[in-house]
Amino acid sequence: MIELKPVRLHEKLRSFDKHWSPKIVSSFNGHDVMVAKVYGEFVWHNHDETDNFFLVLKDRLLIDLPDGAVQPEEGDMFVIPKGMQYRPVADEEAHVLMIEREGTPNTGSRTERTPANKGAI
Repeated sequence: MIELKPVRLHEKLRSFDKHWSPKIVSSFNGHDVMVAKVYGEFVWHNHDETDNFFLVLKDRLLIDLPDGAVQPEEGDMFVIPKGMQYRPVADEEAHVLMIEREGTPNTGSRTERTPANKGAI
């Protein structure tokens, strides 16, 4: 029988330090639920096949978009429509929860910034 218990996100986030390296904390209906620590600028990219869901857990995130930027803060969620170019930026270390289809590279396509394995924690 599968053990059902809550996922303590703050504990998962304490278990690693690397920025821009999402870690899978759960999955459902063919989607990965991930947490990440972010700091500095990431690369401009898009996801051709799927929307990208962000929930800011700590601090705030700036998301550069083709026509401007949005700045979701702690407790805010933001969905980037599939195909839209964007670049996440964090002036201070921020913590985010993301939901993506299983196996989706965090850069939309494979680049030097794509982790070889998001890794479950």
